[in-house]
Amino acid sequence: MLDSLWLVPLGFVAGVLGSMIGLGGGFVIVPSLTFVGFSPTLAASDSLFAAFCNAVASTFSYARQRRIVYSLGIKLALLSIPGTVLGAYISDEIAASTFKLLFGMVLVASSVYIYSRRKMEPREYNLSKQMMVLAVGASFFAGIISSLFGIGGGTVFVPLMVVAMGLAMKLAAPTSQFILMFAAASGMVVHSMLGHPNYMEAGLLSAGAFAGGIVGSRISLRVSESKLRILVTAILAITSAKLFMDAFNTPAKTH
Repeated sequence: MLDSLWLVPLGFVAGVLGSMIGLGGGFVIVPSLTFVGFSPTLAASDSLFAAFCNAVASTFSYARQRRIVYSLGIKLALLSIPGTVLGAYISDEIAASTFKLLFGMVLVASSVYIYSRRKMEPREYNLSKQMMVLAVGASFFAGIISSLFGIGGGTVFVPLMVVAMGLAMKLAAPTSQFILMFAAASGMVVHSMLGHPNYMEAGLLSAGAFAGGIVGSRISLRVSESKLRILVTAILAITSAKLFMDAFNTPAKTH
């Protein structure tokens, strides 16, 4: 167990960053785990436990700040659950090289969004029938990403709420954490049924992520968003580059 204690600070850093931008901490945890030799399935399943604890802690703090749009969050959360089930099953079959390549692409898209989000002006909150049709497909896709990559699905939910629906960022990130609580929980259940996670490692990550979620949500209103955006974008860019390099040097096997 002592050899695994480094997972606690990893979970904490991921929890702080994930809580502040609403994407969950998996974008830090999963690449870190795969870099040190974890299989994609193990990394994703362990990360979901941390994402859940991070989301619980963040949701509790954000609820006290009254920054969660519950009516929207519940709809999107329920729509994502079927995708999380499918994602867990897919993760058991995907090759390590394919996983890293696809995950790198997700991180590139996330970094582009985070860096450019300053240009997105909130509009009138849009929940039209046409928008909800888009939300159904997006939420299902987010559920797959959440469970397959262990990142919670915030990479889809936050842009969906800000860009498409016009929700203000100060509400979108907290609402995303609320959604991730349900998405991560459903993914955890299916991954556990399939025997994927290492519960000791997942527990250490979760302890750090829970504390990080509390800290991140409390400082989210005080930190300079421009500096945070540059930092996170740089981390994602470097991580995705490493994933791409590893993808082309990883044997094509599942485990």
